[in-house]
Amino acid sequence: MEGLQTTAPESSLAADQQFHLIANSVAKLVETARRELGRDQEAAKASLVTASHILQAEIERCSGAHGLARGGLAAWQILRVRAYIDGNLHRTIHIRDLSAVARRSPAHFSRKFKLAVGESPHAYVVRRRLEKACHLMITGAAPLSDIALSVGFSDQAHLCRLFRQAFGQSPANWRRERGIPDEVASRTGMDQNIS
Repeated sequence: MEGLQTTAPESSLAADQQFHLIANSVAKLVETARRELGRDQEAAKASLVTASHILQAEIERCSGAHGLARGGLAAWQILRVRAYIDGNLHRTIHIRDLSAVARRSPAHFSRKFKLAVGESPHAYVVRRRLEKACHLMITGAAPLSDIALSVGFSDQAHLCRLFRQAFGQSPANWRRERGIPDEVASRTGMDQNIS
């Protein structure tokens, strides 16, 4: 809990870092869509859909920051919980931890979080992990197994299963469609097998 108490300059720095992360992710997705528009419209569409989801999440986050969420948690609670989730994606996140951040009982927190955000805490955490995995796949050449662990999935198969549910294809195929060179995928070995 010590790490949750930040001063205003640290919060401002974190907000700037988050803005740059989101802006870079959206810019890369839009650039991928522009590049693929003439060659592969499905890849262009998928990039734009992902960019749209990222922007929508940011709009929702900002709306919560300005007190526009009704009937759920207070704006400060939403901000603290989202910051805690984003800062701890690489670890197991329990409802008891999130409820402690929001200073609510676990049952009350879960109901109010769903009212405020529109999805359960678990669904929100999974979505944020998938969004971060997408960002890492587009902006780097790390193997999927490393990406899976870095965003809090138990292993690459866990990432692949949830990614396929959300996007309708394997992360390796999704990554290749966005211009990550085949030699990167072939170095990871398992990418080819899980596709």
